[in-house]
Amino acid sequence: MRTIPSINIAHLPTPVEVLPRLTAELGGPTILVKRDDLTGLAFGGNKTRKLEFLLAEAQANGAHTVLTAGAVQSNHCRQTAAACARLNFACILILSGEQPQAATGNLLLDQLFNAEIIWTSSEERDQMLQQAFQNAWEAGRRPYLIPYGGSNTTGATAYVYAIHELLTQQYQPDWIVFASSSGGTQAGLVAGAKLFGFNGKVLGISVDESEGKLKLGVATLASAVTDLLGEKTNFLAQDILVTDNYRGAGYGVMGAPEIEAIRLFARTEGLILDPVYTGRAAAGMIDLIRLGYFKPDETVLFWHTGGTPAIFSDRYVQVLNL
Repeated sequence: MRTIPSINIAHLPTPVEVLPRLTAELGGPTILVKRDDLTGLAFGGNKTRKLEFLLAEAQANGAHTVLTAGAVQSNHCRQTAAACARLNFACILILSGEQPQAATGNLLLDQLFNAEIIWTSSEERDQMLQQAFQNAWEAGRRPYLIPYGGSNTTGATAYVYAIHELLTQQYQPDWIVFASSSGGTQAGLVAGAKLFGFNGKVLGISVDESEGKLKLGVATLASAVTDLLGEKTNFLAQDILVTDNYRGAGYGVMGAPEIEAIRLFARTEGLILDPVYTGRAAAGMIDLIRLGYFKPDETVLFWHTGGTPAIFSDRYVQVLNL
C-alpha cells in the first residue's frame, strides 16, 4: 500500500474503553467507545487525524495560508485553526451563520488561535470560500484550500489508518457506529475496513444529509481513497451503511433525543458528547439498541469524533439548562 506523507500532531493511538454502565442501562449489546475526542489538539476530535495529512500536503505545496469553511461552532474549523497556529500557517475561516455578540465554544477558540474569520450565509459559503482563496492567491499569500469537513481524498485517508490502529489494539467489534456528515470519516473507515480486513459493519448515522446522497458521496470518496493508496476498490452506494432517521429538526438543532443521549453518557460513564455530531449519533445508536437492531451478544463500538467545546456555546447551554 502506498505511503501518504503526514505530520505528527495527534495523540495516537486513542484509547478504546468499555462502557459497562451504559451497556447495563440499555440492556443491549456490549458498548465500546473509541476516544477520538482525545486526539490532543485543541480539545481533540476526528479532524486532527485528517489535518495530519492535509497540512503535510499544504507544506509540500509551499503554502503559507490555509483556508476552510464551516458553521459557527465548527469543530473542523477549530482544529484547523489550532493546527495552523502550531505549524505557523495563517488561517482564514469562512463561517456560515450570524455572528454572535460574544464568542463562546469553538468560536472563542478560533479567535484565540488568531484565525481570520469571514462571515457569510450557508447558501453562499462555498462561493465565499472560493473567492477568499482567489483573493489570497492574488495577494501572494500562497493559499491552500481544505474543503468542508476536511473531506477530500487526502483527509479521508487518515481513517484508513485509524482502522489499522483499532485492529492493532486487538479490537474487532461487530459494529462501528459514528456521526457522518461530510462523509470523509466514513469513507476512510469503509476503505480501511476493506484494506485491513475488518470484518464488522461500519454504520454512519447522518446528522444532516439524506441517506441516498451520503451513501453515494461516501462510496465515491472511499473509492478515490483506495486509488490514492494504490489499492483501487470500486465501492457502490449499496455497499455503504447509513441511516438518516435521526436528523431531527435539522443540522445543529438539538432536540429531546440528543439531550437524553448527552445526559445518559454523562451520568453513566462520565463522557461528554457534543450537541451537533456525537450527541445525535449516540441518540441514533441508543434508539437502534432499543429497537433490537443489534443482537444482544454483539459488540458495538461508538467512535467518539469529539466536538466537546460546542457544548459550552450559549445556544446549547440554554437548551441543556446547565
